[in-house]
Formats: sequence, C-alpha cells, structure tokens
Amino acid sequence: MATLSSLFNRSSFGIRCKTCLNLAISRIKLLRNKREAQLKHMHKEISQFLQTGQEAIARIRVEHVIREQNILAAYDILELFCEFILARIPILDTQRECPSELQEAVASIIFASPRCSDLPELMQIRNLFTTKYGKEFVSSASELRPDSGVNRTLIEKLSVRVAPSDLRLKVLKDIAREHNVDWDSSSTEAEFRKKHEDLLEGLNSSNSPATAVDSLTNVATNTDRHLVSPSAQNQKIHQSEPQMFLTNTNSALKTANSSVQSIANEQVKTGREQECHGANPVVICSSDVLERARVAIAAAERASAAARAAAELVNFKRVAQVSSDKHNKQ
Repeated sequence: MATLSSLFNRSSFGIRCKTCLNLAISRIKLLRNKREAQLKHMHKEISQFLQTGQEAIARIRVEHVIREQNILAAYDILELFCEFILARIPILDTQRECPSELQEAVASIIFASPRCSDLPELMQIRNLFTTKYGKEFVSSASELRPDSGVNRTLIEKLSVRVAPSDLRLKVLKDIAREHNVDWDSSSTEAEFRKKHEDLLEGLNSSNSPATAVDSLTNVATNTDRHLVSPSAQNQKIHQSEPQMFLTNTNSALKTANSSVQSIANEQVKTGREQECHGANPVVICSSDVLERARVAIAAAERASAAARAAAELVNFKRVAQVSSDKHNKQ
C-alpha cells in the first residue's frame, strides 16, 4: 500500500509540475512581447524629452527603461530554466533528492517566484518543490545561502538597486543614437558626477555626538596641560591669569554638560523612533560615546578645581604682598 501511495505521489508531482512549467513558459512569452512593446514606447518618449531639452525627466525615465530591460533578461533566463526542468521531469519524478545538474535551475525558479508577481505559475512550482524537497531546501535558495546554487545573473537582474550612473548615461546615449537625436550629454554627465548628500545616513561627522565628545575631551586635556600645581603656578601667572583659566574651565564644563545632555536626548529620540517604526536603524549614540562624555566632564571638573585653587593662592599672595608693602612703608 505504501509503495502504491509513493508511486501515486510521484506521478502527481510530475504531472502537476509539467503543467505549471508549460503554463509558465507560455506566460513568459506573452509578457515578453508586451514588455518589448512598452520598452519601444518608452525609448520613443525619452528621445522626445532629449530632443526638447527635458533632460531631467529623461534621467528619471531611463531608470524605468533599465528596470524593464533587466526584467526581460530575467524572463529569458527563467524560460530556459523552465524548459530545462521540463525536459527532465522524469528524473525529478524518480529521485528523492534534487539532482546536482538541476539544482541551479530549481533554485533559481524558487528564488525568482516571489520576485516575479506577474508569473504566478512560478509560485505554484515553488510549492511543489517545497513539498518534494522540504522547506530547508527552499529557504536556502530564497535566502541566497552559499550552497543555494542560484544563478548570479538572475540575482543581478532581479535586484532592486538603482542602476549606476554610467549605465544610465550609456542607455541615454543609445536611445539618442537609435532615434537620431542630436543630444549634448555634457550637462547630464555633470549631473551624474555630482555627489548628493544622503540625509538618511544620519548626522554629519562634524556634528556627530562622538565628534563633539572628542573636541570636548581635547579642551579638557589642554586645560589640564596648562594648569600645573598651585605652588609652581604662583611663580608664572599674573593676577588676571587664574581668572582666565577659571573662565576657560568653567566654559569647558558647561560645554561638557550640554553635550552629554544633547547626546542623552538624541539617544531617547532614537529609541522612540525605533519603538514607533518598529525598525532597527543604526544607533547614533552608543554607551561608549556616553562613557567618553562622562570622562570629559570629569577632566573638566578637575581642571576647574585646579583653576580655583590657583586663583585663591594668587589672591592670597597678592593680599600678603600688599600688607607687607604697607608695613615696610610705615
């Protein structure tokens, strides 16, 4: 009984897989013809934009053209893989594990199935492979694990990354040449060479909390370096110098407090954003940065205490000197 059930399931897999593969191949051919017509229309529109000087619109539309070209290339690869598997359905039907010579084709179809929503037959084929080979095999192809065997060209064509500027420029030139448009590409080349600031990357390095703490640490270190022991300080500084050191260190201490407060506020804000959006963005202020800020505050406080001691010592010496001068005059 178990043998009959096994033979029935194998036969069911082969028939259903063959049917889905034939339907997928037919739909790929229909979609290819439709997308090729759309691509020709998009080429004509972009050539008109270039001819009328609307290069900004052409630069945007060319990204859609590249995307369509990538999808057409992915269709070609998928069609070949479907035909390859279709010719070897008897091998798949009789073996429990996926044959090594078919692993690339099977894994590529599994990988492409959720990324090609206009080919629902691929998802049905994926479900058949899940039933036959298990969820671990399908997860390996979907997650692009090292041993998945997914075709690298297919991965590149189905990627959602923005096309590089040199490719966009090449496609624009090809379209202009195809429709005999006399187009000067110098302005577009200059626009593609611009490096636009990405505001989503967070704070600039010059305004980041870590940079603020570094500058604060330098201020405190320099203040400590200039402040020597009170006994040696009374021989080198004048009356106004202790007040100047005291002012500088107090300013450094205020800067430290304000910097740590801003860092703490930024940390709270980042935490709230993570709670609201449910994402895992890059944390701007780490515990290491806060620890460095606390060290900078401690250094500023030591510098301030040393400046106060120096000021008090010099004032005491000045009063004693005035009293001594008065006594000598008498």
